[in-house]
Amino acid sequence: MQINKHVSGATLTLEIEGRIDTTTAPALEGELKHSVTSEVQNLILDFAKVEYISSAGLRVLLAAQKVMKKQGSMVVKNVNEVIMEVFDVTGFSDILTIA
Repeated sequence: MQINKHVSGATLTLEIEGRIDTTTAPALEGELKHSVTSEVQNLILDFAKVEYISSAGLRVLLAAQKVMKKQGSMVVKNVNEVIMEVFDVTGFSDILTIA
């Protein structure tokens, strides 16, 4: 998994590439904990190049959503059909803002 980070004012965009699974989820969690400071009001997770997400990845998204709900908003964008099906089956499509 690769993460490209872009900051523009109070907006943080993370472009994620590859698989978010048990092996890589801790790296994403670490990046979020490091990058999502109190100044970040908008978090955008770009899933255009995400191929797969496991329950470990979903847990990281849920934790990020809880943080951002207190200080702003979080959007997951460019979700492919495979990932969207995971979100639908798990109920995450009701929890997350997906654009």
